[in-house]
Amino acid sequence: MSQRTERRGIHVDQSELLCNKGCGYYGNAAWQGLCSKCWREEYQRARQKQIQEDWALAEKLQREEEVAYASIQGAQSQPPSQPQASLVPFSKFEEKKTNEKTRKVTTVKKFFSPSSRTAPKKENQEGKTPSPSISRQSSIETDRVSRDFVDFLKTVHKPGREVHKQSRAFIEIMANKKDLSADELSECVQDFYQNLSDRLMTHFKGSSERVERVMDEVEKYIMTRLYKSVFCPETTDDEKKDLATQNRIRALHWVDIQMLCVPVDEEIPEVSDNVVKAITDVIEMDSKRVPRDKLECITRCSKHIFSAIKITKSEPASADDFLPTLIYIVLKANPPRLQSNIQYITRFCNPSRLMTGEDGYYFTNLCCAVAFIEKLDAQSLNLDPEDFERYMSGQASPRRPEVESSWPQTDPAHGPSTSSPALAQVYQNLDLLSGLGSRQDRVLEGARSLQSDLITWQESVEQEMQEILEKYPMEISLPTPSAIDSDYVENDRLPPPLTPQVFAG
Repeated sequence: MSQRTERRGIHVDQSELLCNKGCGYYGNAAWQGLCSKCWREEYQRARQKQIQEDWALAEKLQREEEVAYASIQGAQSQPPSQPQASLVPFSKFEEKKTNEKTRKVTTVKKFFSPSSRTAPKKENQEGKTPSPSISRQSSIETDRVSRDFVDFLKTVHKPGREVHKQSRAFIEIMANKKDLSADELSECVQDFYQNLSDRLMTHFKGSSERVERVMDEVEKYIMTRLYKSVFCPETTDDEKKDLATQNRIRALHWVDIQMLCVPVDEEIPEVSDNVVKAITDVIEMDSKRVPRDKLECITRCSKHIFSAIKITKSEPASADDFLPTLIYIVLKANPPRLQSNIQYITRFCNPSRLMTGEDGYYFTNLCCAVAFIEKLDAQSLNLDPEDFERYMSGQASPRRPEVESSWPQTDPAHGPSTSSPALAQVYQNLDLLSGLGSRQDRVLEGARSLQSDLITWQESVEQEMQEILEKYPMEISLPTPSAIDSDYVENDRLPPPLTPQVFAG
């Protein structure tokens, strides 16, 4: 193998994690490197521009249609000998108008015509009816969250009733907006967060901590109720991205700690426990409904990673150590619906959590890790391109060389001569498998011998029984018939039997 001994660590400058606008908040790859605030401003600016262009195009088409209608009226007033000459330009205009409307006026169609996606969407929902147990479980969780939300608002006193009223009204409004795209749903939720946060900030007189507490509960209540309709919606390609990422991670199963320069020693029991906990936390993210709870899973995973690095290096971990280890954890865990969960957090989480704090920092690093995995190539791992392609296609593996003699020699007393616990386990399993064939042969030979002994024993028992029957033949003597009362000694004392008498009538 042409894998080089000197490796480059995975390094990401901390400035690359910040917003490209230079506002100081954390950026996100899903927002083109912007923070949520700058992304919303850019999105709204682009949307307003698109709406203006669509309306201008609609007005232009309307004017052209009016001119065409006027030309038709003029053609009808001309002599009958010239109808074809006036209708040809109009037919060309109709063709031009149809092509232009089909190519450009998507938004205008949304304004002036009912959505055509409603009917097939209902059919899809009927085909994807959840099982009663899942529906019952989600209903129980929704009821519990609703009770907790009401109990929390009782402690807020005056604004609690208004917050509950607005939250319920918003949920009802969102339930009727089934034709919106994922970005439009996200904009509605973020606008609600912003408006409610501004009102609460005015009421609490600038107490950001109290506002954050209320907004966390509002997010929990709203997103639990809306989870089914906004997580991985049908209008997006999130599911396709999930499958692509999952297959990509499966193809990278051969990447090990040394290739990523991960400063973690899994032979240390405490380090191994932290690695397992980190994998469990990032997998558990998919079971949560609230964006904040999903972020907490990422935060716990990251803290376990920092603990594993600190125990291994006996010093605090740095950011350059954290990102490669996070990539390694994601590769080992292969979390379910990873892209959908990232998009769900990006679209519907309270924006203040993603822009600042440890939650925002860890989530930004997770997005960087996923982006690195998607673009991982031979240069990233300092490998030869040909070897990288062979590893990706499954033709070869750095853990399973093609020639058997190239396996490291093992010592029965001390195990394989490698420092990787994963490789040590692989070699140990190979040693166990090498004796499995002979053990299986011995078991089969013993089974065949037992079957032969049973047949021989059965034949010997049958022969002995036949000899006994011939030596001692069975004699069957029939009993002599006798009267019913022959054995009764006092028969003579019995009265004579009654004889029937016939009387002449």
